[in-house]
Amino acid sequence: MLNISRNSVNKNVDLKGYKSTEKVFHKRHYKHFNRFLTGFAGAFIVILFLPWTQNVTGDGYLTTLTPDQRPQTIQSPIPGRIERWFVKEGDFVQKGDTILHISEIKNEYFDPMLVERTGQQIKAKSMSVLSYQEKVKALDNQIAALEKELKLKLEQARNKLLQAKLKVQSDSIDLEAAKTNITIANRQFDRTSQLESEGLKAVTDVEEKRLKQQETQAKLISQENKLLASKNEVINAEVEITRVRAEYADKIAKAQSDKFTAQSNQFDSEAQVTKLENEFTNYEIRNDLYYIRAPQTGFINKAIQSGIGETFKEGDQLVGIMPADYEMAVETFVRPIDLPLMHLGEKVRIQFDGWPVIIFSGWPNLSYGTYGGVVVAIETFISDNGKYRVLLAPDVEDHPWPKDLRVGSGANTIALLEDVPIWFELWRQLNGFPPNYYQPESDKMVNADKK
Repeated sequence: MLNISRNSVNKNVDLKGYKSTEKVFHKRHYKHFNRFLTGFAGAFIVILFLPWTQNVTGDGYLTTLTPDQRPQTIQSPIPGRIERWFVKEGDFVQKGDTILHISEIKNEYFDPMLVERTGQQIKAKSMSVLSYQEKVKALDNQIAALEKELKLKLEQARNKLLQAKLKVQSDSIDLEAAKTNITIANRQFDRTSQLESEGLKAVTDVEEKRLKQQETQAKLISQENKLLASKNEVINAEVEITRVRAEYADKIAKAQSDKFTAQSNQFDSEAQVTKLENEFTNYEIRNDLYYIRAPQTGFINKAIQSGIGETFKEGDQLVGIMPADYEMAVETFVRPIDLPLMHLGEKVRIQFDGWPVIIFSGWPNLSYGTYGGVVVAIETFISDNGKYRVLLAPDVEDHPWPKDLRVGSGANTIALLEDVPIWFELWRQLNGFPPNYYQPESDKMVNADKK
């Protein structure tokens, strides 16, 4: 009873006379209860010093080890209209099997003879290229003939120049002879005139000498004219050489211009042929794209585009396919604070959804229904969910994963870290501290070797 009054009841009432009081206040109950508390405290203290394996937990789902083994969708690189389905959902297809047939919806590809007509255009343009090539060859021959003719014309003009120069030399000699003759004729005339004045010669002799003097004078003038004419011929021969060079340079330049024009047309035609060949190849490949084929062996999951006559754009998803051969893996996510504790090759325990399991996260040896995994990839960029992605592969040293697992089902993971006492783990959890940072033995050995 509560002792809230100044009047003490226990002094006036004797409780020992009641049976219930005898049962409650019996000394044996205190003794058993004290033993229980002592045993519980001792067991609790012992448990606090038991080893506990620190761990990092995460949740994820089943996937495949390599990207090419994961479920995928088949798209069409060109827009089109569905004409016929060759499979149904759940069918098994081999790589290269036809899944569906589509038709064209762009008007520039409606022509069923588009490939053949493009091939004809290529042939026509190829003949045009050959024609320009022959024209270039003909112009090369013409240029060679003009250069040869120029050489002969120049040789002929040089010969004329040489003849003119030789004629100038001959006329110069004749002019000197005429000068000598006129000097002699002048002397004879003077001598005869003096003898005639002395009466030793007749007047007729004087007149003969005068006539001869005049004839010699005329020959001198004529020879000077011939010399000037010869010099003019030299000049004319030099002008002829210049004219021949200019004439044939113009002809050769015109032929080369025609040649370059023909070559330009040839190159343009070759470019058009290349473009047409490119279009021809594209049209052939496009015709082959009208049949959507399986990229690998697998099962048809779902027809995303359905029906007949339904149109779609390029890149639209048409059908989903799941590869037949794949290696299972688990894609799990860990918190950024736990990321430094994850290492490649780390052992991880995995619980699969739908499989019975009894888990003691701190005592992995007592857990039942978990499977072994190994860390094979750690993402270096955070995911959209605020965690880092870790990829796990089956542990070959552990028992194999169930065969009935399917891609996409859930999985919970437990990455095992260091062994610590239970009291330390409780203290860490109460204070919100992360697990102990550590490095695997292989990393420690590598760091020691570096030092």
